[in-house]
Amino acid sequence: METNYIFLTNGQLLIASVLMAVNIGLSLILKLGLTKQWSIASLRMVGQLLLVGFLLDWVFALNNPFWILGVALFMATIASITAVGRTRKRFSVIYLNSFISILGAAFFVMFFALAGILQIDPWYSPQYLFPLLGMVLGNTLNGISLGLERFLDSLSVRRKEVEMLLSLGATSWEAANELIRDALRTSMIPTLNSMLVMGVVSLPGMMTGQILAGISPGEAVRYQIIVVFILAAAAALGSILIVILTFRALFNSRHQLLLKRLQTLS
Repeated sequence: METNYIFLTNGQLLIASVLMAVNIGLSLILKLGLTKQWSIASLRMVGQLLLVGFLLDWVFALNNPFWILGVALFMATIASITAVGRTRKRFSVIYLNSFISILGAAFFVMFFALAGILQIDPWYSPQYLFPLLGMVLGNTLNGISLGLERFLDSLSVRRKEVEMLLSLGATSWEAANELIRDALRTSMIPTLNSMLVMGVVSLPGMMTGQILAGISPGEAVRYQIIVVFILAAAAALGSILIVILTFRALFNSRHQLLLKRLQTLS
């Protein structure tokens, strides 16, 4: 298939930015109070992407594994902070738990995908690592955020039920088992919903981008299938890790619920 890639100019980017006038205009007309937010979000998004593009061009040119993995670690750190930022309930090691969950899930799945499935040599090749890692981190942080928030909320709301089970002789795991499973189901629902309609209702971004770049639809579909499996696995692993680590932080070895460690942001 002949590649007919269209190189975009700065002028075309400026023309595309006019589309944001739709959002800003609707906010003004309907008095939604989102004009400032849309403006800031647009400028921030453009600035962040331009910065990332410059940084990745530099890292690609270096092709040094230490710099490549260093940038990947930085991305994982930002993702872990973002995942926690979406919940109002906190405890002392919540950021560390989030970082461990993001790092463990994303890097395990990424290594398996790059070294085992795609068989990239070297496996840390930035051309493949960063695009895939960006998608994996985004999907994983969403799963972690949903699972974490649901588990913490459930512990607070159903505290008396959990403490009653503990007082009747149940172990911490037995008392919290239903809440853990509920939190994990909640964290996986967005990925499941996305998979159910993929290809029928929506065309995924990676697949669309490859087709626009001139890759044949059949090849783009194969890549997208692999990516979806990677994203689903990473989100599931990350969610399980964060919920289990949170469970360990809020229950002690004497099977007591320690909600006093939990603080709610005002």
